[in-house]
Amino acid sequence: MTLRRPHKRLLQLACLASLATAAFAQQPSAAVDAPRAALAVQQQAAPQSASVAAQPPAAAITLDDAIARARANEPTFAAAVAASRNAALDQSIARAAMLPNAVYNNQFIYTQGGAGLIPDPAKLKDPQQRSASLPRFIANNGVHEYLSQASVTENIGLQQFNAASKASASLSVATAELEVARRGLVASVVGLFYTASSAGRRIAVAQRAANEAASLTTLTQQRETAREVAHADVVKAQLQQQQRDRDLTDARLEADRARLDLAVLLFPDPRTPYTLAVPDAPPPVPARADVEAALARHNPELASALASAHLADLNVTSARLGYLPDLSLNYSYGIDAAQFARYNQLGDRNLGYSASATLNIPLWDWFATRDRIRQSEINRDVARAALTNTQRKLIADLEEVYAEAVAAHDQLESLDLSVTTAAESLRLTRLSYSAGETPILEVVDAENSLTTAELAREDGIVRYQTALANLQLLTGTI
Repeated sequence: MTLRRPHKRLLQLACLASLATAAFAQQPSAAVDAPRAALAVQQQAAPQSASVAAQPPAAAITLDDAIARARANEPTFAAAVAASRNAALDQSIARAAMLPNAVYNNQFIYTQGGAGLIPDPAKLKDPQQRSASLPRFIANNGVHEYLSQASVTENIGLQQFNAASKASASLSVATAELEVARRGLVASVVGLFYTASSAGRRIAVAQRAANEAASLTTLTQQRETAREVAHADVVKAQLQQQQRDRDLTDARLEADRARLDLAVLLFPDPRTPYTLAVPDAPPPVPARADVEAALARHNPELASALASAHLADLNVTSARLGYLPDLSLNYSYGIDAAQFARYNQLGDRNLGYSASATLNIPLWDWFATRDRIRQSEINRDVARAALTNTQRKLIADLEEVYAEAVAAHDQLESLDLSVTTAAESLRLTRLSYSAGETPILEVVDAENSLTTAELAREDGIVRYQTALANLQLLTGTI
């Protein structure tokens, strides 16, 4: 039985529609489940070496692992740690300066002998012996002089106490700056971590788009063979496929670059293979009251500004103490004699002690102390202005970061819905194109809309993860 031409035409369209539906049936689910395929894509995107069999298994890196590795490898953070340790040692040195110092001195002095009277009359008969009995230099005590003494020195003055206070304030500043450096490092690691994880999911999006474009090219070629569309549709589909292939190549390149940027902070060799263990669902935004309470307990920027202001006040006090006198006490016990022995030739003890007290009273320094006071007061005003600005900036940062986290979290559901809607729109548009009711430009536009929606969802996920991490850094909970 021979079919009529209209019926044959309808049968061909039905067959093409069923083929297109079967080819597209898996595309929306792949679009919606693109984040679930991120881990497998990341493993495929790991750096390849010439000997794959010799490679060690890829390490699974969590965010906490990445932060711990970065703290051990990042030089700027290491410099901040060293500065904090040096400040602690400076504090110990300043406290030690407030305590007496003890030293043990040993010295032998030989002076050329010279003429002079000596108390022993027997030696006056021998001029040579007489000339060798007394030192030629009047500042020295004898031809042979032995010194072996223990000396204890103590300087008493308000400068020493102020120096200890300044060292403590400097330690507080260094500790706060160390925390600032740590949080800056954590912020960098968080950004690189989530960027690298998103890069793997972007490969999945680019791969799906490339497959979709290849499927459209095949469909247009089939319809051209059946003389249902013009060759212009095939050309348009091929251009779309070529662009998607280039996008896939660029996505893989960006993923490799993101992985290397993160690996620089994690491993001695950035080419070390690894995978990222990212939670499926990010945590919700904490309550505003909890955020404000955590921020009030500790913030390194505010702590650093407070310590800097206190240090500036101590510098003013230190400059003003230049007008006050200093008292130095010294006590020495030991030998200072012509023989290195407990007793001299006459049987007297050589062991003895001496003590001295020195009071230094400043009288005139050509206004140097006054100028130092003015300098310290100028620096104190700057430190107070910095403290006020830090307090204002902290309030503004809290408002901005919290609002950013809430907005990014609220948009996640909308972005997922946009991906689902775009996937359904593409499915319906392809069906309509297969039936000859829609031009190919609408199919290409639907494909671009789905890809844009998927990439926007990835940007939204990274935006929320970054905003939440910034909020946690601001409150010190990460």
